[in-house]
Amino acid sequence: MTIRLCRDDERDDILSVINAAAAAYRGVIPPDRWHEPYMPGDELDRERAAGVAFWGYEDCGRLAGVMGLQDVREVNLIRHAYVAPAKQRAGVGGKLLAHLLAMNTKPMLVGTWAAATWAIRFYQRHGFALVSPQRKTALLKSYWTIPERQIETSVVLANPPDRP
Repeated sequence: MTIRLCRDDERDDILSVINAAAAAYRGVIPPDRWHEPYMPGDELDRERAAGVAFWGYEDCGRLAGVMGLQDVREVNLIRHAYVAPAKQRAGVGGKLLAHLLAMNTKPMLVGTWAAATWAIRFYQRHGFALVSPQRKTALLKSYWTIPERQIETSVVLANPPDRP
């Protein structure tokens, strides 16, 4: 197992992991926010162009999980964290997150769907805490570029919990 920065030639592999794992959100997130594929290639390209660096967990020569990290002013955002369905519940996500936390020097934020209780529990197990609804809205508007409907249906977790 290796955790490393994803290469440019792994675009299709990144998309494959994200879209396979995102199936867990179908029926959980609001139907008006769901689309097929969950992340089209042009969206991944825009995210990478906006500074999201994808880290990969490589297992036997294949990406088993990906987690994006985006440096935005005084914080780092965890973006698009997904583990291939066959590798879920094997510690891949936790190892990726621990790697990013260990190399990080700024407060970290992660946004996820409010109804994705498993994702919220995952981040809480790794030292993140939910922020208040008012703070959530301010943080999402400040650090993310997402539609108002997504802001309404999301939560933000912070590590350390008392910052930014």
